[in-house]
Amino acid sequence: MNNFVTDAINLKSYNLSEADKIIVMYSRDKGLIRGVAKGVKKPKSKLGARMDLLVANKLMLYKGKNLDRICQAEAVNTFNKTRQNMDKIFYSMYISEVVNNFGIEDDPCSKEVYDLLYKALEKISDAENTVEILISVIKFQLKMMLISGFGIELDTCLCCGEHIKDENMYFSSKMGGIICAECNKGFNLHTIMHYKLRDFLNACLQYDFDYRSEYDEKANEKVCRVCFELLKEYIDTHSSKKFNSFGILQEMAD
Repeated sequence: MNNFVTDAINLKSYNLSEADKIIVMYSRDKGLIRGVAKGVKKPKSKLGARMDLLVANKLMLYKGKNLDRICQAEAVNTFNKTRQNMDKIFYSMYISEVVNNFGIEDDPCSKEVYDLLYKALEKISDAENTVEILISVIKFQLKMMLISGFGIELDTCLCCGEHIKDENMYFSSKMGGIICAECNKGFNLHTIMHYKLRDFLNACLQYDFDYRSEYDEKANEKVCRVCFELLKEYIDTHSSKKFNSFGILQEMAD
């Protein structure tokens, strides 16, 4: 049979014709997929808002030669509270772009990535403040990089292999982890990481989205923004595709 059913989250869309769009989605069974939503731009389209960005659907698709065709879509979660807050929109668009950049077709880790993205979008949507949004994004960044084979070394120095405990260290996006102060004499890195910041990142990596560790309780917006930017730079460094979240956000607003 040429039809298949899967759960998928809409990541990006492109105009194909006056009435049709190509929707880029991340599916729970097949990783990245692209489907044609025929007639979706028409007022009476059966697909309609289900093809908006950041919507999780249960889909039926017809397997085509080059592109699949979206036959039916049933919304599973529209993450509605996200659409009422610009910070939530931006960070949700950012993590969906991370999945688009690192995800692949027929991804063997598709279930793990899909569930991670879905949970992160859900937690961002339900967040009550900026700190909760950022903690959800940081957890996503760390876990997504680990799944993608770019896990960050946060315990031992990448040069000498010594465990770094209660002392400051340096972080290298290019090398993918921490360097002790002694070894950094040969590298001259400038990004200093306080050991408590490292402990916070380790807790975010270790625990799932529903568990609030002592580090989550103590974290403030400044700490979270520093961690987000550090991980964003790391992800940018290891991505083969350029990030354009701000551009996508503007397009969405238009």
